[in-house]
Amino acid sequence: MRWAFSKNDGWARNARHTGYPEAMVNFGYTLMCEQTGPSELVDDAVRAEEAGYDFAAVSDHFNPWLVEQGHSPFAWSVLGAAAYATQNLELMTMVTCPTRRYHPAVVAQQAATVGAMSQGRFTLGLGSGENLNEHIAGAWPHRTQRHEMLAEAIEIIRPLLAGETVHHGGTYFDVPEARLWDRPDEGVPVVLAVSGDGSMHLAEPLDGTVAVTPDASLRLPGRPAYGQVALCYGPDESECRKRALDQWRWFGLQWPVLAELPDQRAFDDAAAFVTEDDVAAAVPCGPDVDRHVAAVRKYVDAGFTHVALVQIGGGNQEEFLTWSRSELLPALHAEAGT
Repeated sequence: MRWAFSKNDGWARNARHTGYPEAMVNFGYTLMCEQTGPSELVDDAVRAEEAGYDFAAVSDHFNPWLVEQGHSPFAWSVLGAAAYATQNLELMTMVTCPTRRYHPAVVAQQAATVGAMSQGRFTLGLGSGENLNEHIAGAWPHRTQRHEMLAEAIEIIRPLLAGETVHHGGTYFDVPEARLWDRPDEGVPVVLAVSGDGSMHLAEPLDGTVAVTPDASLRLPGRPAYGQVALCYGPDESECRKRALDQWRWFGLQWPVLAELPDQRAFDDAAAFVTEDDVAAAVPCGPDVDRHVAAVRKYVDAGFTHVALVQIGGGNQEEFLTWSRSELLPALHAEAGT
């Protein structure tokens, strides 16, 4: 198996801040706000950089999926602190909804500020969002309307990040006049969460895609494709299986369901019949490094250039990052030939 991408694919790794060769797979660490408090997330970002991860992706939620997860700090505060506390680690949102909780012009300002603070290490990941997080600012729109809102939000965000002064009067958003005064000179890359033809059409003019299934059709030729893989590492496989069920049983629900459920009770009810075996079939559990590498391999084989790993369990991050440094990342790089 070849875990490097030919330059004929049009993709070359951004090597501004790391020593990794061009055109190689990038491995990331997920700052999962739903399961960890803000100060600990920043500490974990520092540990992830020390462990050798290429980038860190932060979830941007107002609520956790389940009560058992127990956290949901403001992602942009975490990003600002992480940008200041790290030197080389690329950062991104995975992903931000720019249509309900945030006005698109505010999203652009947030992204530009983190981009400037990190000296160009930030990528803005956008998506259409979930009722769970966005209904706190008003009624949750129908899916068709959400896509229309997202398309209009992108029309505002991209020129602002490019340094333009924006005057916009649209169906959903008004921007009488806006300009970003602090942003990185090279701008901020924008990637979009995709799941099918409709979202791929919206992503076409952007810098890349984000997907949670290892589907090669969810890539744009010659541009980065970000995937995400959930793992539950620990020395005791049985304990890991229990933890994965407790914290991650919602993940087997299909996206149309995930986007519509309003609160933790609804997610708990929807996942009531999920078993430990169901979760363990989808999430590698325990200390076997080969099993975890195999889960990542699905995205690499599908042509994804970036894969962000999620360690399930807020209290188990330090041991995961220590293991990442000594075993997991060396194994991944050995497969990649880097």
